[in-house]
Amino acid sequence: MGPDAAESDVESARDVLRAILPFQSLSAEALEALAHAAEEGAAAPGQTIYDVSAPATYLYVVVRGTVRLERPAPPDGVHAARAVGAREVFGWHAMREGSAGAELAKAAGAVSLVRIDTRFVLEVLAREPNGGAATIEALLVALSTPAERRAKRAEHEPHRRRRPAPQRALSALGSYVVSVLRRPETYGRLLGYVLLFGGWYLAVDVLALPRFTKLPGIVQVGREWLSPDPVFGLSIHTSVYYDHIWASVRRIAIAFALATSLGVPVGLALGASTTFRDYVFPIFELLRPIPILAWVPLAIVVFSGSETPIVFLTFLASFFATALNTRLGARSVEPHYILAARCLGASPWQAFWHVIVPGSLPYVLTGLQISVGVAWFSLAAAEMVSGQFGLGYLINTSYTMVQYPTIVIGMLTLGFVGFLTSAIVRFIGERMMVWRARELALTAP
Repeated sequence: MGPDAAESDVESARDVLRAILPFQSLSAEALEALAHAAEEGAAAPGQTIYDVSAPATYLYVVVRGTVRLERPAPPDGVHAARAVGAREVFGWHAMREGSAGAELAKAAGAVSLVRIDTRFVLEVLAREPNGGAATIEALLVALSTPAERRAKRAEHEPHRRRRPAPQRALSALGSYVVSVLRRPETYGRLLGYVLLFGGWYLAVDVLALPRFTKLPGIVQVGREWLSPDPVFGLSIHTSVYYDHIWASVRRIAIAFALATSLGVPVGLALGASTTFRDYVFPIFELLRPIPILAWVPLAIVVFSGSETPIVFLTFLASFFATALNTRLGARSVEPHYILAARCLGASPWQAFWHVIVPGSLPYVLTGLQISVGVAWFSLAAAEMVSGQFGLGYLINTSYTMVQYPTIVIGMLTLGFVGFLTSAIVRFIGERMMVWRARELALTAP
């Protein structure tokens, strides 16, 4: 191979490195150093580039041709093989110092390639300020064997006897309540409630301020709410009160389930796929700012009946909140984790399912908490416009019939039920993210 061809191969290798992780974030000087350290080479058809038992010391960039990688099969396993083509990198197992080849690399035809000593690669990464050390650590963890990873987890997670599921659920709920009571902010929130209702009582019942003379007082609302024979026909002792609550909760459950089942996949696709994002995100951003009330005429025209438009309007706001937060979660996953999975032979779909989806969960669960609150907001507006039952419908009809205590009862009920649903979503999210809290504790300095 002549000097010009060799220089061309090195330049090609430099372009490949610049386009892949973890070298994308490297400075121009670091890329230049790697290019100068690269050694060009070639392999004839069928020639072994390295074997399983040979010391692994080089990272390889395929310039032209195809290399076949074969992993030794376990005693009861399946022989694994894959092909690496031009502008691809292999030999990642050499990043572990002192390791032997984890696979057999053989040229499938005439191959032109460039190799770089991995000790030099690690030195370059370690000198880089933009996450080089974290990239090395992620690669080493990803390249460790399953047995090594299980042993590391066992050091931090002692074996515990599993209790029956109901007992674990009750224990988890009790622990959650105790933890809430132990938080200093809990008593600050209770003080906030005292100030709110105390201010209401003083403004209406005690001081009778001019701006509040037409508002029902807290005593009047409480008496109506708890009365077995309410003046306006609605209290905790009347069945119609629970009919309104059930109608709203049922609509929220349907809309929230639809928003979650559609919003999470769409958000993951927006965050993980550049092509999907280029086509869909502009439309997403065009529709998202439109107020829910602006959709009311179209919803009534398009959907038949009085129930479906309400569910659609509630779903719409919840969907956008879920999809947007999920997209942020997918884009927040560190790229070197995806690289580590791909280096271990994971397909793009496997990297998506086992890396991007778990990494997005904190954002997804936060989005669901926002989503259920937005759903209640949208539901009340939708029920005021179209509906025959529900808390929003109750508030609107009470206003037209000048039943002001019932308006406040409906508002407070909506707030309490909405708070309860948000707390349920938050509790489930915290239970699902126990692994995340453990991971943060283990990686804390």
